[in-house]
Amino acid sequence: MKALRKWMQLGATGMALVGLLGAAAPALSGDYEGSPQVAEFVAEMTRDYGFAGEQLVDLFREVERKQSILDAISRPAERVKQWKEYRPIFITPARLQKGLAFWDQHADALARAEKEYGVPAQVIVAIIGVETFYGGNTGNFRVIDALSTLGFDYPPRADFFRKQLKEFLLLAREEQVDPLMLKGSYAGAMGLPQFMPSSFRAYAVDFDGDGHIDIWNNPVDAIGSVASYFKRHGWVHGGPVVSRAQVRGERIDEGLTQGLDPVKNVGDLKALGWSSGDVLRDDVPVTAFKLEGDEGAEYWMGLPNFYVITRYNRSVMYAMAVHQLSESLVNARGGR
Repeated sequence: MKALRKWMQLGATGMALVGLLGAAAPALSGDYEGSPQVAEFVAEMTRDYGFAGEQLVDLFREVERKQSILDAISRPAERVKQWKEYRPIFITPARLQKGLAFWDQHADALARAEKEYGVPAQVIVAIIGVETFYGGNTGNFRVIDALSTLGFDYPPRADFFRKQLKEFLLLAREEQVDPLMLKGSYAGAMGLPQFMPSSFRAYAVDFDGDGHIDIWNNPVDAIGSVASYFKRHGWVHGGPVVSRAQVRGERIDEGLTQGLDPVKNVGDLKALGWSSGDVLRDDVPVTAFKLEGDEGAEYWMGLPNFYVITRYNRSVMYAMAVHQLSESLVNARGGR
């Protein structure tokens, strides 16, 4: 409680600002003792964002550099899985059962989110299921340790993680929470929906109206925050997500999208030998991709709502896992 009271002072209207530029700062101790990067960061937060310098120095005395985080982010990527290997990881009877229970337990909040944001309940449930197994795996690292370790000791992406550290301190001040208490993944992703701090500040909402945004322990806020994220990224209410394609001819692979941005449309793909049983306007933008399924190659047209899912995680297979889990949830729920 003492640490929390000290931290909450940073958000007080009349707090005393202690500048590190032009004033003698207390020396850091602990893992970041003598770090010029941390001293520069503290000075920036003091100068540009009104933090009290002495209290930030006190905070960073408690921050730990975690070698396990550096090992995790530096680990060579696993062999890229095919869809037939990736899908069974996320679409399982256990995840489906847990998702149905989550939907039943939070049916009112999900219905309200769908009404207010236009994002279907099953998509919200699927996101939380894929991200954290409905809160079962939200991460055990202190967020400030993760972001500091990667921001000050991982040069390949230091700028990104230092920005996230800045956003994290701002959200802790805004939400009046102790930054030493919040936990997340080794990369600093937080809560049931695994928001990075910048996403939290941009899209998270106080969906239960209690005056605080809590995506760690409050599923209602997590539900509203996922819906907010999707709406802000362009989710179209009632719009389709994907369309299975039939292909023929020698130019079909020319239709495949490089990356995720939908640079072609349905009409372009038709000219290259793609077709669909769904009624789609020729001007609809498409992310066109091929997956290796249990029965061979599958060709798909990812429509605008599919692209929105890839804004949450920039992976075609991730987006397909979310979509197909959402469909499985609807089918299993039936008329309930």
